[in-house]
Amino acid sequence: MADTLAPVLSTTARLPLLDVLRGAAVLGTLMTNVWIFASPGSERSVLLGGLGAPDPLADPSAANIAEAVFRFLADGKFLALLTVLFGVGLAIQYDSAARRGERWPGRYPKRAAFLFVEGTVHFVLVFAWDVLMGYAVTALLVARLLARSERVRRVALWTAGAVHLTLVALVSRAATGEPDGPPETLDPAAVDLYAHGSWPAQIAFRLENAAALRIEPVFSFGLLVFLFLLGVRLHRTGAFTATADGRRLRTRLTAWGLGLGLPLNAATALGGPDFFVLGRYAAAPLLALGYIGLIGTALDRLWIRGAAARALGSVGRAALSCYVGQNVLCMLACYGIGLGLADRLGGSWPWWVMGLWAGVSLVLAAGSHLWLRRFDRGPLEALQHAALSPRRPRRRPPA
Repeated sequence: MADTLAPVLSTTARLPLLDVLRGAAVLGTLMTNVWIFASPGSERSVLLGGLGAPDPLADPSAANIAEAVFRFLADGKFLALLTVLFGVGLAIQYDSAARRGERWPGRYPKRAAFLFVEGTVHFVLVFAWDVLMGYAVTALLVARLLARSERVRRVALWTAGAVHLTLVALVSRAATGEPDGPPETLDPAAVDLYAHGSWPAQIAFRLENAAALRIEPVFSFGLLVFLFLLGVRLHRTGAFTATADGRRLRTRLTAWGLGLGLPLNAATALGGPDFFVLGRYAAAPLLALGYIGLIGTALDRLWIRGAAARALGSVGRAALSCYVGQNVLCMLACYGIGLGLADRLGGSWPWWVMGLWAGVSLVLAAGSHLWLRRFDRGPLEALQHAALSPRRPRRRPPA
């Protein structure tokens, strides 16, 4: 993520949009993941379907309405936005290599391999629903496609999208055709693991259930390829540039993405758990395109300015560090190995969970801003750069 989400190169008109979008995407993924950390059983509860949002129509309390809206705005949308931006970054890397006259993919497979290792460490030590591993594998395929013709990439884009939508349709149809069974209950041992268990015990749980916990990037691989290639296409059409054409494209993304995405996502959300897959993996990416246009339009018209733009931009410039850092902070805040807030504050759901998201977001924004005032890269970005930069041979001193 450090290099493939690099800022726009100097050959294009610099627009802070990409940095701001990255920052919004990283903090937006936390809007979804924070409920995993705060729920009893945490990562295990996801496997049992225990993170369903409340039904504000059945119980229109202020807490239920707030939680439902909070989750609706985030679930799947910012993850899709982050995936599109990864494709944008990959296109920037390709363009940079082409200007330098380097062969492609060149050293990029090493970057993808390093990202996979980083994701594996993140998965094992911190968070079961890591995205870096899936991105690394997808990037290897898309990197090869970048060296092919536009026609080949277009065929790959629509083929990946069609395969993914077919799979989503089959899964959704199977879900709606099955009668509702009794709700699954969490194993008290799983709840105790995160409330009072040790860190090595949590690591062991992830390793023992790695196949189930890593199924999402396998299921959504077609979507990942589609969104990567869509990011490449948006970059090459100038959707992120400070030009009249770029502003027109962002206006169209806002109109189509929000105009179609909001009603479709609302319909899947009101449809209940049977439409969860359809909403998260089909409707949500459409709304993510609307977010790109909306954030871009807000920057164009100076609706986002000053501290807010700088904060999001700082998080975006240190995207990898902030993505991993937010999960580390939530783990230490919610689990028994840290403050144990999930066990101690469970009765004040959902307000403390949304407060936790706001607090972690502020820490990341302030921390990244202060760090980048002194250093060019975030800490994990600097580690990746140091590990992957070609080493120059040392000069021997003259005799």
